[in-house]
Amino acid sequence: MSAPNTSKLNQVFALCRPGFENDCANELMHHANEKHFNAYVKARANSGYVQLIITGGTDTDTDALAFINNIRFQQLIFIRQWFASPSEAVVLAEKDRTTTITKTISDLGITFDDIELSYADTNTGKSLSKFCKQFLPHLKRALQDNTRKPDNKLNIFFLDSTHAFIGINQADNSAAVDMGITRLRMPSSAPSRSTLKLEEAITTFLSPDQQNTLIKPGMHAVDLGAAPGGWTWQLVERQLFVTAIDNGPMDKTLMQTEMVAHLKTDAFTYSQKKVDWLVCDMVEQPHRVSKLIAKWFTRRWCKHAIFNLKLPMNKRYEAVEQCKTTLRNALNATDIEYSLQVKQLYHDREEVTVCILSNIK
Repeated sequence: MSAPNTSKLNQVFALCRPGFENDCANELMHHANEKHFNAYVKARANSGYVQLIITGGTDTDTDALAFINNIRFQQLIFIRQWFASPSEAVVLAEKDRTTTITKTISDLGITFDDIELSYADTNTGKSLSKFCKQFLPHLKRALQDNTRKPDNKLNIFFLDSTHAFIGINQADNSAAVDMGITRLRMPSSAPSRSTLKLEEAITTFLSPDQQNTLIKPGMHAVDLGAAPGGWTWQLVERQLFVTAIDNGPMDKTLMQTEMVAHLKTDAFTYSQKKVDWLVCDMVEQPHRVSKLIAKWFTRRWCKHAIFNLKLPMNKRYEAVEQCKTTLRNALNATDIEYSLQVKQLYHDREEVTVCILSNIK
C-alpha cells in the first residue's frame, strides 16, 4: 500500500467518559489552537465520544494524523482513546461488513499490525460488546494479508452494527488498553471500591520498572483522608507502612495488619518530616488539594504523590488546568525535578487523578 491518504483523515475521533464530552471537546480545541490547526468539534451529550474536524493545519490541509503526532497521548486528560479517520461514518452491509472495511482501508492507504474494535461506554454502546468479540477474529482473518506496519493500529468504532468510523493510530501514542478502559477485579478484602482508583493509577502512571523501583516493601506513605482505607489497602498490599490521616474510622481488618498508624487529625494541618509516598482521595475543593500537595513537595515532606481532584459541575477542563498551574508554579520555584501527569481514569467519576514523581532524595 502507498502512504496514508491524509487528505481523507480529517477527523480526530476521541472516546471519553459519558457526560464529559464538553470537557473532552475543550481539551481537543485547546490543543488545536495551540498547534495552529483550524478545527471545530462535534459533541453530543452523554454519547461517550467527540469528533474534532480539522479544516486546515500545519502540515497539510486536513491531516488528523499530523494533529495526533504533534501531541503526546500521555498529556491528555479526558480522552480515553483516539484515532485519525474520515469525518463520515462508513455504512456496512450487514451480511458482508468485511468487504466494505477492506475497501475503505484500501482507499485510505493505511497499513497496520493490530486491530481495535470499540464502541461507546454507554448502555447502548455496551450492547455491541458481544458483537465486537465475535466479529474481531473473523475480521483479522479477512485482513491477514494486508501490508503490515508494526507501529500502527487499525481502529473501528461502531455506532451500531452497520455504521462505523474507520481510522488509525500509533501504538506508542494511544491508550495501551482497548478503549482506554482498564479492567480490574474488586479485591474481596479491600474496604471500599475506591481501592480500584489507586490500583489503576499505579498501573497507568508507572511503568513496571518504576513500580518495582519506586514502590518497595518497607517504604513509608501517608494517606490523607484515608477512611475507611481503600487506598491504604493498596499500599499495605505492596508492603508499605502507612500513616492514615482521617477523623473517620478505619477498616478493622486493615488495622490488624500492624502496617497502619491511624491519626484522627485534620489533613490540612498535619505535618510530616519525610515519606516516600503521599496519596490523597479527599472530597475537597480541587484548588485546596492542589495547594496542599504543593506544600508537601516544596517542604520536601514526600518524594512522590498520587491524588485525586474532585471537579466542579462546570468548566472542569479549566479547573484542572488551574490546578496544574498551581502545582507547576510551586514546583518550578524550587530546584526539584519532577514529572506531572493528569488523567481521568476509568474508575474515576467526577474527578481526575494526578501523579507527581520527583527527584527528592
